[in-house]
Amino acid sequence: MTQPPLRQVVVIGAGLMGTSVALALGRAGVEVYLEDADPAHLRVAVSLGAGGPMPPDAELQPDLVIVGVPPSALGPVIAAALARFPQATVTDLGSVKAAALADATRHAPALLDRYVGSHPMAGSEQSGPLAARAELFDGRPWAVTPHPGSRPEAVEVVESLVAACGAFAVRMTPADHDEAVALVSHLPQVASSVVAGMLTTAAEGHLVLAGQGLRDVTRIAAGDPDLWTQILLANAEPVARLLHEAADNLHQVALTLEKLEPGSPSVEELRASIERGGTGVRRLPGKHGARPEEFASVPVILPDRPGELARLFADVGAAGVNIEDVRIDHSPGAPAGLVQLAVHQDVVPALLEALAQHGWDVHG
Repeated sequence: MTQPPLRQVVVIGAGLMGTSVALALGRAGVEVYLEDADPAHLRVAVSLGAGGPMPPDAELQPDLVIVGVPPSALGPVIAAALARFPQATVTDLGSVKAAALADATRHAPALLDRYVGSHPMAGSEQSGPLAARAELFDGRPWAVTPHPGSRPEAVEVVESLVAACGAFAVRMTPADHDEAVALVSHLPQVASSVVAGMLTTAAEGHLVLAGQGLRDVTRIAAGDPDLWTQILLANAEPVARLLHEAADNLHQVALTLEKLEPGSPSVEELRASIERGGTGVRRLPGKHGARPEEFASVPVILPDRPGELARLFADVGAAGVNIEDVRIDHSPGAPAGLVQLAVHQDVVPALLEALAQHGWDVHG
């Protein structure tokens, strides 16, 4: 089915997500108007070219209203948007769908046929409109969560939004969505925060040894604590259940380590726990849904000088090789970093030859 084109969209909430959506829609040629309770956020978003400030409601005929406010405010703002714009489909960008639907139902039960929840699976540990970017959603999954009363045409409008932002839609129920994000988003956030919290009492001399692994694990712990408190409150039950399961697994590893002796069964138990983690990682889809094992990793030493990363990418591109993913490991103070280039297996020989011709040092 051909998705209806979006002509005019209103975005309520000019934070990281709302402004990024507005920028992506502007890139796609959609007319966007912005509203935010914080005048400073609105000024910044408008100055970035995300859209224009809201004219009087009577002058607007939006196809879609997008609500990008904090979780605790979603229900009332969704209900108000449904009432203000009686011809428009309304969606939201909230991280938890069942609670938003229940709250909106309490405030506007007769208008919900035009409401379809959604959640782009992209973001940043940063916040605010200055962190926004139009390409944030490119190639990323975007959950679309209609409820039983949602109009089919309203669902199509929201899927048009997803396509216009460069993402791909994944339809699911609000309840299934909340179970899924509890595992793939909310549990990792709590785990990262707990590990990072342990650094607050670490000796400075120990932290000097921190490498990329610790930085990877703790990166998302820098997220907005007020926002994450609201998200976790809205999805408390499934997250708590997963935390208990994770805690049980960690406790079992601790017991295994306490009885660890060379040659004992506990050694194999420890290995099995670590191997299970690797099995889980390999289940994660990569670019365009491909399995990570379909790509080869080519590690390249990158000198810590201006322009080196751009030169590497240019040399790879000149060889006709597409980089499917990239990871950079670089400890502070080191004279060079390590860039892991993920490419298709069949282009590895050509890539290695091109890198050698340009003087790149391939590690390992």
